[in-house]
Amino acid sequence: MQTAMHFDRERCVRAVQSKDARFDGWFFTAVLTTRIYCRPSCPAVPPKPQNMTFYPSAAACQQAGFRACKRCRPDTSPGSPEWNHRADLVARAMRLIADGVVDRDGVPGLATRLGYSTRQVERQLLAELGAGPLALARAQRAQTARLLVETTALPMAEIAFAAGFSSIRTFNDTVREVFALSPSELRTRVPKNSGSAAGTPGTLALRLPFRAPLNPDNLFGHLAATAVPGVEEWRDGAYRRTLRLPYGHGIAALTPRPDHIACRLTLSDLRDLTVATSRCRRLLDLDADPVAVDDQLRTDPFLAPLVDKAPGRRVPRTVDEAEFAVRAVLGQQVSTAAARTHAARLVTAHGKPLDDPEGGLTHLFPSPEALADVDPETLAMPRTRRTTFTTLVRQLADGTLHLGVESDWTEARARLLDLPGFGPWTVDVIAMRALGDPDAFLPTDLGIRRAAGELGLPATPAALTARAEAWRPWRAYAVQYLWATDSHPINFLPV
Repeated sequence: MQTAMHFDRERCVRAVQSKDARFDGWFFTAVLTTRIYCRPSCPAVPPKPQNMTFYPSAAACQQAGFRACKRCRPDTSPGSPEWNHRADLVARAMRLIADGVVDRDGVPGLATRLGYSTRQVERQLLAELGAGPLALARAQRAQTARLLVETTALPMAEIAFAAGFSSIRTFNDTVREVFALSPSELRTRVPKNSGSAAGTPGTLALRLPFRAPLNPDNLFGHLAATAVPGVEEWRDGAYRRTLRLPYGHGIAALTPRPDHIACRLTLSDLRDLTVATSRCRRLLDLDADPVAVDDQLRTDPFLAPLVDKAPGRRVPRTVDEAEFAVRAVLGQQVSTAAARTHAARLVTAHGKPLDDPEGGLTHLFPSPEALADVDPETLAMPRTRRTTFTTLVRQLADGTLHLGVESDWTEARARLLDLPGFGPWTVDVIAMRALGDPDAFLPTDLGIRRAAGELGLPATPAALTARAEAWRPWRAYAVQYLWATDSHPINFLPV
């Protein structure tokens, strides 16, 4: 699918007329006669083609004076896959906006994180998305407000500020403009038995949408099998983990369902709702376009049977890029169990404690600043790996190395390769799971080489890399299919 699909009018019309849910989040349909905007799969009778116009974002629809459809709720569509498989300025900006940077630091803060001027950022977002950063952040605030109105019993004033609005009046005006209903009218439309989880303060129950198909086996299997005790656990059919957030901390419980991910968030500060939701979606790769990925991989006759057997595999990612980089170093040349043990010791000694009345989570994973003070002699690992560990955490702590949603993948790779003890495997596993590069590849990984040999694919790194050119730009997903040929616990949904 092309970046500028919303300009392909004929294709958009066909998607709307067929109510194709695969295109939800790719573009939005604005109806000129009713002045509403919808997702392509809206269950209502499709409007006449001459009454349709198309926008690349909900914010652009809102700026043009359209309100959100009350039936299909376009504000709850999966996010566009574009922002997760691109590393250009617009994609990086969208990832930062989803992470709440505009609400916390304003547009100047966004531009600073990206390394461009405010004017350049605004111009490029407007050109591609039909809306600038403030409008995009406003649309996100409206979605967060609706979520809080419909899933909690919080007073409207608390919701307004938790959603990021500067005043109650702005909150009321925005909700009315976007949804054609006042906040109190939104709340009265919600069935009485669909509120927040058991009324627990700071706890919300959400549904995270995704594009089908989604195979949960390797996704949740990987997260559960590599879980760091105290920080992560599998309990009662849910993957649970602690979250370090801008305003406080949280606990997320994520449960796979046939048509959504059930998400239960417990937050110390509700202003972190948008960020926590965004990070959970990123962790589970929920904005991916599995049809595009699988169609490309099926062109290889050796991969096609794997895809057909269990389509919709996602790349398990992370909620904290720096944490994952540290864990990648701890996992160098050791078993999964040993890596968990190393990480658990660090967590107990240096992580921030927290309470978890509903399970066994005890700590936040230690920050780079906390780990920078670790005595290397206390680390039960070879001296060369101690040097790798200490160099990494010090550069993360002092800002010499920054890993985040806005990272330029090429630049981040180069900086990581300059660190002692960082080879191609470590760099690419960080690129794949922390930075989110969908084309990261691990030709030297023993599991990949073994799977390739069993399938009849070239098993040497150079030959396999050459063969994998045909899998671009989705080689990280090919890695998931190849790993899944093994009987390792990472490939199975826990019971």
